[in-house]
Amino acid sequence: MEIANNTVVAIDYTLTGDDGQVIDTSEGREPLEYLHGHQNIIPGLEKAIEGKAEGEELEVAIPPEEGYGPYREDLIQDVPKEAFDGVDKVEPGMSFRAESNAGPMTVTVKEVGDETVTVDGNHMLAGKVLNFKVAIKGVREATEEEISQGTVAA
Repeated sequence: MEIANNTVVAIDYTLTGDDGQVIDTSEGREPLEYLHGHQNIIPGLEKAIEGKAEGEELEVAIPPEEGYGPYREDLIQDVPKEAFDGVDKVEPGMSFRAESNAGPMTVTVKEVGDETVTVDGNHMLAGKVLNFKVAIKGVREATEEEISQGTVAA
């Protein structure tokens, strides 16, 4: 069976950056299962494995526009330190859920000043080429329940 909309796909994968460093992998875990055509994985990877079948392997480089988007400078902001009242110590690298005009988002602390905290709302992989090695481990028709909920049944 070929991968198409409304199929459940199981993949083993390794994601590396342009420097060859492993960012994420399914190695040592069960294959990742997702419902194809329902935006459960990044668009570029979904497009690259469409039409493939169980047993096939591929390597693909996904540009930022088909991954987590370009890096946007406008998502870096200085926030008053008072916004973090109740947090013992705010340090670079910490992540927080924040409300924005576009809804909830995760921000990462970049810098802590005397009066403000600089936060970055970009996804950590925004602006990066994503290099995937993928092995298709299984493809099956999705159930009606999976299609209606848009995800693989647990």
